[in-house]
Amino acid sequence: MTKFIKNSCILCLILMISLMATACGSSKDTNTQTSEASAQKVDLTISAAASLTNALQDIQKEYESTYPNVKLNFNFAASGALQQQIEQGAPVDLFISAATKNLQALVDKQIIQEDKHTNLLTNELVVVVPLDEKASITNLKDLSHEDVAKIAVGIPESVPAGNYAKEALTKANLWDTLQPKIVQAKDVRQVLQYVETGNADAGFVYKTDALTSDKVKVILTVDPTTYTTIKYPMGIISTTKHLEETEAFYAFLQSEVALNIFIKYGFSVPK
Repeated sequence: MTKFIKNSCILCLILMISLMATACGSSKDTNTQTSEASAQKVDLTISAAASLTNALQDIQKEYESTYPNVKLNFNFAASGALQQQIEQGAPVDLFISAATKNLQALVDKQIIQEDKHTNLLTNELVVVVPLDEKASITNLKDLSHEDVAKIAVGIPESVPAGNYAKEALTKANLWDTLQPKIVQAKDVRQVLQYVETGNADAGFVYKTDALTSDKVKVILTVDPTTYTTIKYPMGIISTTKHLEETEAFYAFLQSEVALNIFIKYGFSVPK
């Protein structure tokens, strides 16, 4: 009987050790799986207005160095073109527009979450000319002068900067008059390029774009009362497959670190 009890105790001890080993192994496997999951790279696609290119590239370096598991992929273009891409099902996580109407259209269609959009930045509209340009332009009417042969403007229907320029020129009764001179561009960066290369004598761009180039100079700041206030709203796409990571980047763009980078490039923060 004593021998039986002794054997039973040994068996129980072996069973307990076996169960503990299994539990530890299971815990280790679970921890390993959790660690591997947290280390997995997450790719986010951000469609953003072309005028944000330089600032967002700096922000990308800052963000990815802090959050190495997140890879930011930017699609820069005119806000109207980006809106159309998103409406057609392009896989985008976050949209940053250079005009309220392009983002609001997606909110109205419930493509952007109702409670996940905000105005991020503001900007100014200016007229730039080549650095060595001698033309004297002190107001919009001076664009009618003979020495200004070509004026670059973003396509008003898809490029917010072009639409703002059209508003200002229309208010000055110049839009129709200047049509023979106007060269349309696919986005504000192409307007800048036309002026830089001398393919246009003047162009309407954002102040922030002008600051990125050493080949042009600002010759005129357009009266802000003559066009709609320039706002840069952003919003999270409802179909994002990475909501947690997108919300984190959305919050980061509103942080002091990110806003200081935007300010460095000439953007203003809404009051």
